[in-house]
Amino acid sequence: MTVGFDIDPAVLEPIADRAWPARERSALGGWRLNATAGWSMRSNACWPLAEPDRDVETAIEAAEAWFVSRGLPRRFKLTEGATAPADLSQRLSRRGYADCKKTLVMVGPALGRADPAVAFSAAPDASFEAVFTASAGGNVEDARERLETLARIPAPARFARLDIDSRPAALGACAVGGEWVGLFGMRTAVEHRRKGLARLVLRGLLAEAASLGAVHAYLQVEADNAPAIALYEVEGFRTAYTYRYWVR
Repeated sequence: MTVGFDIDPAVLEPIADRAWPARERSALGGWRLNATAGWSMRSNACWPLAEPDRDVETAIEAAEAWFVSRGLPRRFKLTEGATAPADLSQRLSRRGYADCKKTLVMVGPALGRADPAVAFSAAPDASFEAVFTASAGGNVEDARERLETLARIPAPARFARLDIDSRPAALGACAVGGEWVGLFGMRTAVEHRRKGLARLVLRGLLAEAASLGAVHAYLQVEADNAPAIALYEVEGFRTAYTYRYWVR
């Protein structure tokens, strides 16, 4: 089963922004400025979702100055169908920016099946943090930033953990906002990959979110992550739109 209606990114993107809250936030009219520690692009970028409150070129310079003053790269997140103004990519290109990291926003029904092996909590515990950090490829700072962001997800949030031999093997989290649930932080311990554990966690999260009132689900996945995309498609998700980061 798939979501049977068109998704307006101008509606879904603000929901996704609230679900993955940066440590510091500001705005230039309809441009959202997010800053954390510099690792997760979503929480360290300008989201130009509506017209800025000043001349566009002046707004670009103000956004750049905001990031530079925090020691962060100048980065814009341009979303298909929800970027204002429409010619922002051309303006950024003239300033020396280039696009990278194409990402799919996939949507599907908040339908899943609970599995008794998948346990839930309202906050990440020490075991959740340990597996999440171990799966970060040795980048402890990146893992720390993402864990801190996960801990800021507004209620109701759920953190899923599947244990094997009394040790955490697969993880995931979700943020429920009205009828929408966002899925984040899907991780599987290296020694337990390709066993179908991520599928069990995903289905458990969707079932839990449905019990909290969610009807529709969304997630973000990099366009070159073919295994994850294949998993989500089998579970009823489809690509609704894409976004790219523009960096200088």
